[in-house]
Amino acid sequence: MNVILRTKPEAEIAEPEAKPAISAEERARRKAAIDYGRGSVRLEGFVVPPYAEELYSLYIDGQLTRKELTAKIEAQYKP
Repeated sequence: MNVILRTKPEAEIAEPEAKPAISAEERARRKAAIDYGRGSVRLEGFVVPPYAEELYSLYIDGQLTRKELTAKIEAQYKP
């Protein structure tokens, strides 16, 4: 008896989801810290620029360390 195994076409095969580099707890801690800082800045009458918001998202998702985040923001504003 011959058995033919059929596979899904490549377009239908789902890629495995990327595993987060940080734990859910660390992500929540980072998000809380960014939210707190953003609120503080707004209370002072300022708005966080879109560039910084993009970096904050990368930091919260574990794609940047705190040092990398700080360095990128400082580099944006240094003459």
